[in-house]
Amino acid sequence: MSDAQVKRGIRPRDAASLVLIDDSAGEPRILMGRRHARMKFVPDAFVFPGGKLDQGDMSVRPAAGFGNRTEQLMASAGASRQKSQALAMAAIRETFEETGLIVGAKGDVGVAAGEGWEPFRERGIAPRLDVLDFVARAITPASSPIRFHARFFSASAGVATGDVKGSGELEDLGWYPISEALKLPVIDVTEFVLEEIARRHKGHTRSRVPLYSYRNDRPVVRA
Repeated sequence: MSDAQVKRGIRPRDAASLVLIDDSAGEPRILMGRRHARMKFVPDAFVFPGGKLDQGDMSVRPAAGFGNRTEQLMASAGASRQKSQALAMAAIRETFEETGLIVGAKGDVGVAAGEGWEPFRERGIAPRLDVLDFVARAITPASSPIRFHARFFSASAGVATGDVKGSGELEDLGWYPISEALKLPVIDVTEFVLEEIARRHKGHTRSRVPLYSYRNDRPVVRA
């Protein structure tokens, strides 16, 4: 990394994650997996399925668009309608790639979508955005050599089809009760999102989606 890059910081890359929630028992269970030790970004940490926004995500046609509240929350967070939808698409695509679960319905993703969408195209399935809630967003510290502006969506496990089968990117993939997930090796952002999911489960809502960021490498939450 050059001295100039260190001085001005690295621009965060857009990313998105999907928090699938199983409410069938008394305590919500969350689908999570552990990143390989060889990975450059947060190795050995437990995370939600997700990843960076790809160019092909911008061209995908959903089977159903956002519900009104999610669309309003995304707009209030500053993203355009096209980018908001693309971020949700990325979360759904990455979830399928990493867990084998699809959040979608009968539809056509379109010919412009990239190779990552071929499994959806072959199945005649397109993403469902109407079942997604916008939970939080986070921006990694300016001092980090790898930076992301991540958006976290959530959905009921009941809307996902398929069998959980890891792609090899996430180990120990499974459904973890929130109280147990908080004891796993997670980074502060993941801990914050888990606590936000727990808040929502107890009926606490926010008028705006919280932003977890850093000032002088110290966490700051804005809501």
